[in-house]
Amino acid sequence: MVSIDQMNVEESYRIREIDRSEKIDLIYKYNDGDLEETKIGHVCPNWIEDDYQEIISRYEYELKNGGTAYGAYDGNKLVGFGVLAHKFRGKENNQLQIDLMYVTKEYRRQGIGRQILNALSEVAIEKGAKYLYISSTETESAVKFYSSYGSTFAIEVDNELFEKEPYDIHMLKKL
Repeated sequence: MVSIDQMNVEESYRIREIDRSEKIDLIYKYNDGDLEETKIGHVCPNWIEDDYQEIISRYEYELKNGGTAYGAYDGNKLVGFGVLAHKFRGKENNQLQIDLMYVTKEYRRQGIGRQILNALSEVAIEKGAKYLYISSTETESAVKFYSSYGSTFAIEVDNELFEKEPYDIHMLKKL
């Protein structure tokens, strides 16, 4: 049985337990209000050490600055996690970003991501956010996951996040 629990900054090393690898058949590009599909047939491998360092650094930065993380645990093993960033975004400063969101390959499509997002959404509401801002990878699995959660394409894209990840699909989820 998988449980969802709040994580702390000292648990950042546990991110190494996640297997983010996946077979990617389709990616999207958002272009002038249209979602364009491209078939690619690519296998995305698990992270290498530089990737781990970057993800762990982002995780620690957010938690040290007021962000929140929730993890999914199968017994003692971390099988998924998500991070709610600390910085409010949007013209009305009413959006909090889902900064990181990963579920281990063999645990996907079991409702774990939804449970993590529900926990992060509750925290966002408590902090006064009206929306979650999601800068989703352009993969079919990620975009369909966030869409199934009720997210829609952002009309106004956050420039800072777009510059960091120009291929991401930017979405909003009303809380």
